[in-house]
Amino acid sequence: MLPVHVVKALASERRLQILGWLKEPRAHFPPQVDGDLVRDGVCGVLIAAKLRVSHPTASEHLKILSHSGLVRAKRTKQWTFYKRDEKRIAEVKRALRSAF
Repeated sequence: MLPVHVVKALASERRLQILGWLKEPRAHFPPQVDGDLVRDGVCGVLIAAKLRVSHPTASEHLKILSHSGLVRAKRTKQWTFYKRDEKRIAEVKRALRSAF
């Protein structure tokens, strides 16, 4: 059974967009100065810009995704980079399939 916070994380179109973009970061984001898009993840500032929302709004979406375990956050210098947690996403997919 999935925890409610995971279901709530997946209930937002914006958060689903973020997960989709992070699946293929090089296809959706420009190169970044401090960190590789695939190895390190995508900077929250780039995610906010792509969503066309303020940084605090994007940070809230990313915090919810992080809390649910669907993405991992990594601090480098003053930036926070976000990357999908593929193992956790696979677990969630299996749980969703077995629930229905």
